[in-house]
Amino acid sequence: MPRPMHELTPREIVEQLDRHIIGQHAAKRAVAVAVRNRWRRQQLKGDLSREVMPRNIIMIGPTGVGKTEIARRLAKLVQAPFLKVEASKFTEVGYHGRDVESMIRDLLELGITMVRREQAEQVQEEALKRAEERLVSLLLGEENTTETTPTNANASAADGLTDSGAMPTAEDLHKKQKEEAAQHERVRQRLLKKLQDGFFDEREIEITVREKQTIPVMGMMGPDQMDPGMTNMLEGLMPDRSRQRRVTVQRAKTILTEQETEKLIDHEKAIEQAIERTEQTGMIFLDEIDKIAGSSDGRGSNADVSRQGVQRDLLPIVEGSSVVTRQGVVHTDQILFIAAGAFHSASVSDLMPELQGRFPIRVELDALTRDDFARILTEPDASLTNQQEALLKTEGLTITFTPGSIAAMAEMAAEANASMENIGARRLMTVIEQVFSEISFDAPDLAKKGTKRIEITDEFVRERLSEIMDDEDLGKFVL
Repeated sequence: MPRPMHELTPREIVEQLDRHIIGQHAAKRAVAVAVRNRWRRQQLKGDLSREVMPRNIIMIGPTGVGKTEIARRLAKLVQAPFLKVEASKFTEVGYHGRDVESMIRDLLELGITMVRREQAEQVQEEALKRAEERLVSLLLGEENTTETTPTNANASAADGLTDSGAMPTAEDLHKKQKEEAAQHERVRQRLLKKLQDGFFDEREIEITVREKQTIPVMGMMGPDQMDPGMTNMLEGLMPDRSRQRRVTVQRAKTILTEQETEKLIDHEKAIEQAIERTEQTGMIFLDEIDKIAGSSDGRGSNADVSRQGVQRDLLPIVEGSSVVTRQGVVHTDQILFIAAGAFHSASVSDLMPELQGRFPIRVELDALTRDDFARILTEPDASLTNQQEALLKTEGLTITFTPGSIAAMAEMAAEANASMENIGARRLMTVIEQVFSEISFDAPDLAKKGTKRIEITDEFVRERLSEIMDDEDLGKFVL
């Protein structure tokens, strides 16, 4: 369960990360301190608070060792807007492609989604109540009439004479209106009870659905690449489209609840809160930052020029600037940037000195060993073995692993990484899939034949993987 940032100490953050990520204690400690420093800065008053800059981090290590997972789990832990981007996909301003400011716009959209989801949870009960009232009106054929329809109808009927032939008095009219209104309300309540009990779930009704029209791509340029003012203008020219849909009552309840939720949410307040949250707690994970570093051999090239341009564009974003978005201006001064790269053919020193200076904390992540693989297979809350057990349990099969089978899979993964491309913990996924390929295919048939339990042993793992490991060409293709 996510907790507010001020409740998490660095030690608790590391303990939470340990539940999902094996090893890499230096990196965990670094990000834990960086997050805690953000809360510490918020406790400062006056000018000093504005002077404290976030301690951006560069993680250095091979692929598959947990760089992305650490940042992703951290953001989820502290309920912060989090965006992962590939540094290599950006191009210098003036060239075709995405400019670096687009990641701030994307981060804000994630923040808005997060805040709206929280507000939606707060109004969920009221929205459902309103949706059910609308459904009752639809079932009674009153959706497009006013709430005073019964009263108006009664008033019209009461224009005539009473049973005795005398003109009705105002008191008589009022009494009759109250009786019919009460009767109508009793009918609505009985219908509402049946609706809540699911009596009408499969009945089809017709509802009005409003849909936002998408902005078309203009000149190979999507909405995210347009000027914010132009995007807003085009949205204003393209009003919502209404159309009739025939759906089941169960589906209509979901659609109408969403519509009522949208009405109850304070959208302006949501945008204000999202901008503040993005500025104060937002995180951007810049993956493959080594791909935009210059060549370490000292020889320049056209590619190096392009990389330098991306670095120059990144620099003001990382050090603090104002980015104009459709919803407002976002200041990037306090956004935490976590960069990562393998740095095989380049080093951190190949980045621009100014950009290097904006990432004061550098952490080197360790390559994973056979023992690490064995722990990854069993210790995390959602380990690969736990996932496989849960998946096959849905077929009625109970899967158990012997200690030898875990050790064999870890050993095979380590050997494959040593003899082929080192892809870190991702190799375990291919190993697991290869071990379970036949069991997963035959699981329904095995359950029908009465098989209840399958034990994965050391011999079974080696039998499934030995042929692939012995054939180097086949191993490169399969593993």
